[in-house]
Amino acid sequence: MKAIRVHEFGGPEVLKLEYVHDLRAGAGQVVVRVAAAGVNPYDTYMRQGTYAIKPPLPYTPGSDAAGTVESMGEGVEGLAAGDRVYVGGTLSGAYAEQTLAEAWQVHPLPPSVSFDQGAALNVPYATAYRALLQIGRALPGETVLIHGASGGVGVAGVQWARAAGMKVIGTGGTERGREMVAAQGAHHVLDHRAPDYLDQLMKLTGGRGVDVILEMLANVNLAKDLTVLATKGRVVVIGNRGNIEINPRDIMRRDAAVLGFTLWGASRQELDSIHAALVAGLENGSLRPVVGKELPLAEAAQAHRTVMEPGAHGKIVLVA
Repeated sequence: MKAIRVHEFGGPEVLKLEYVHDLRAGAGQVVVRVAAAGVNPYDTYMRQGTYAIKPPLPYTPGSDAAGTVESMGEGVEGLAAGDRVYVGGTLSGAYAEQTLAEAWQVHPLPPSVSFDQGAALNVPYATAYRALLQIGRALPGETVLIHGASGGVGVAGVQWARAAGMKVIGTGGTERGREMVAAQGAHHVLDHRAPDYLDQLMKLTGGRGVDVILEMLANVNLAKDLTVLATKGRVVVIGNRGNIEINPRDIMRRDAAVLGFTLWGASRQELDSIHAALVAGLENGSLRPVVGKELPLAEAAQAHRTVMEPGAHGKIVLVA
């Protein structure tokens, strides 16, 4: 089969398309024929060797994919060859024509959801759910600010928050991105490049501030986030690319909290809960993954460049 392989850490050019042996499922494992694989920013950090998780070389990148069940190992129940599925993590990597996963990582993909959309599910939707509901403990009726709401995690956050009955304010850096955020259900959309967007935000909340902020770029926004929180407000840090100086008094005077997490720190029980909610949301139509760009598997390097550019618009997927 064809797969993207990384033999040394470095820039996008280290992503090489190669032929490798087909995969075989062991006990409790499933081989999925990949129709589409999702590209996430953390994939680029791992490729560079700067991520907290440093895989042994060589390796195949990616943790998100959708396709059909090809084969199963002993003890796997509830799945059959040909079933449409998406994976919530893999054992072998997702940028390939096949991926190997534990049976509990394989989830049904409703007929109404395309394989491209299925590849956009795992990291973005699980991250947004965990940040908003498991870590941020956002409640129906609360106001949520989602920074960078036009990206994969941002879109997922808007949809989860709307489905849960929250008031949603999203930001985007381009007109096209802001239009998409509005189309996904945000009550208000702001241009985070506008110098007065925080003043606009406070007016929208009647001067009260927001209850929860999902922060995709903490090294740029965190200090400002702390000034627009309501009392008991929470900032959940999802993404960060450097250092920032903050004034702790902005947290203290609001009885507020800054919370960080990794998706990889979620327990098996928490992950099972996330994916149960995810499948239900796909079935009832409240979750609608947005794919912004589709590229061939051979263009994985370009996908890694694109995913780090500003002005995100949905999810980038690779197709074999």
